[in-house]
Amino acid sequence: MYLDFFQLNEFPFNVTPDPRFLFFSERHREAFDSLLYGVEHRKGFIILTGEVGCGKTTICRSVLNNLPGTTHSAFILNPSLTATQLVRSILLDLRLEAKGQDKLVHIAQLNRFLLQCLEKSENVAIIIDESQNLDPALMEQVRMLSNLETDQHKLMQIILSGQPELKERLRQTDLRQLRQRVMVHCDLEPLSVVETALYIQHRLKVAGASDPGSIFQSAAIQRIHDRAAGIPRQINTICDRALLAAYIRRDRQVSPQDVVTALAELSTLIETQGDPQ
Repeated sequence: MYLDFFQLNEFPFNVTPDPRFLFFSERHREAFDSLLYGVEHRKGFIILTGEVGCGKTTICRSVLNNLPGTTHSAFILNPSLTATQLVRSILLDLRLEAKGQDKLVHIAQLNRFLLQCLEKSENVAIIIDESQNLDPALMEQVRMLSNLETDQHKLMQIILSGQPELKERLRQTDLRQLRQRVMVHCDLEPLSVVETALYIQHRLKVAGASDPGSIFQSAAIQRIHDRAAGIPRQINTICDRALLAAYIRRDRQVSPQDVVTALAELSTLIETQGDPQ
């Protein structure tokens, strides 16, 4: 609706995890580099944690897009599976035909594939999103999969991405074997107010804005940051609705009042601190 008015090629504040829009705050850059390092150097278990909406899935997709062509990957988005379904999902994502219904057969099939990859100097990365929801049986299955290794090499790099509850899960005594295998751990944090301004400008620039720094007034950005608590997904939701409010006023600059209007409309949809007055 407002694309032509603000001279944009696409909507800048969609909440889908599009790697093109990934903004590298200091912590996001550190997480991205650490995940790439962990996969490329065969570190085995890698943990990525952060609050809902901090950009974990976007980082994971961007990492997959930047892995060399010799790395095979599987991205498990729904961890609400049985142990057998998890292994089958990994096989299917690796473009392998899961033979039969027996989990042990599937694991043997996966192991053969991993050894073949090693012979060809290829790597395999598995990302399990929303890992805080893995039940104990699945956690144990993931740990067992990490046993697929040689004396010198980890055959499969496993990234567990999840909310802060994942860190609490890993502190449990029954998961100490898995915890001890973690070689890389990254923890995303909310954006600062300066990073929020740069984040908004970055997304506007990717969407085609010729002068992305002029669209949101600084006072509007401060209000957005305060109400979104630095969480990128919430920033996106507020910015999208604030742009619409400015468009309705036929003003090419988003004011603090436009943010107030957006927050009033969104008050039942997103978590914000305080009231929109």
